[in-house]
Amino acid sequence: MKELGRLITAMVTPFKDDGSIDFVQTRKLAKALVASGSDGIVVAGTTGESPTVTWEEEHALFMAVREAVGEKAKVIAGTGSNSTAEAIENTIKAEKLGVDAALLVVPYYNKPTQEGLYRHFKAVADATTLPIILYNVPSRTITSLSSETTIRLSKIQNIVGTKEASGNLGEIARIIDGAQSARPDFTVWSGNDSDTLPMMAIGAHGVISVASHLVGLQIKKMMESFIAGNLAEAAALHRHLTPIFNNLFVVANPIPIKYALNYLGFKVGQPRLPLTEPDEKSAAIIRDTLKNYHIDLPMS
Repeated sequence: MKELGRLITAMVTPFKDDGSIDFVQTRKLAKALVASGSDGIVVAGTTGESPTVTWEEEHALFMAVREAVGEKAKVIAGTGSNSTAEAIENTIKAEKLGVDAALLVVPYYNKPTQEGLYRHFKAVADATTLPIILYNVPSRTITSLSSETTIRLSKIQNIVGTKEASGNLGEIARIIDGAQSARPDFTVWSGNDSDTLPMMAIGAHGVISVASHLVGLQIKKMMESFIAGNLAEAAALHRHLTPIFNNLFVVANPIPIKYALNYLGFKVGQPRLPLTEPDEKSAAIIRDTLKNYHIDLPMS
């Protein structure tokens, strides 16, 4: 399996005032993320507002980010859907556009069984040669991908890893144990910034992050300190970063991170409805949090 990166940013989608995608800012942000430590970028994931971005817009975003970062970072396309046929079609298109991998979220709303989840992901994997990353985020999908199903899916060669945002360290430990015992290259990324260090302590590889828009180099240093065996430094960095990890989710993602970027001067526009800008109480929490951090993202 080709290395997809230890620090991957789930990138916001910049919009213009009229609600259309701002491709100038998209390219600028992608380059800035690479400059501030990102090894890879997820395009059109949850943070990229995939529910309100059309397939055609997603494909244009894949190409724009690929063009912007070149070979300096991996481009991972969010191609998941609660329709297996749509997920297959979108993943095939993404492969033709030259992305490095695809991120496939657990199908939402229709509440499939574990057997249905297995068949869904297998069908997509069978239709492409792209590396596939599973994405388990039960807070959004309701249905959770079980450790047993993840381990079963890990036996499919181009399903190369999972983004685990369940927060269930017991289930995650079972995935790492069960999948990696048969396949050492199966990769587990944290899907929650605040879980990154605890998950690495039980064998996870890294994080697919939101906070890395702002503190990417600091997250990278935390992970590198842990890998180097400097546990005290890694723990101190984790403690320092915990407030920004938490407060970037004071309301639904990506509302806080888009507000923070705009407030700091990196214009990414407002979210698309039904998401809105944060209420004043939440905005104040975000502003107060930002005062306590050095921002790694280049602003110009």
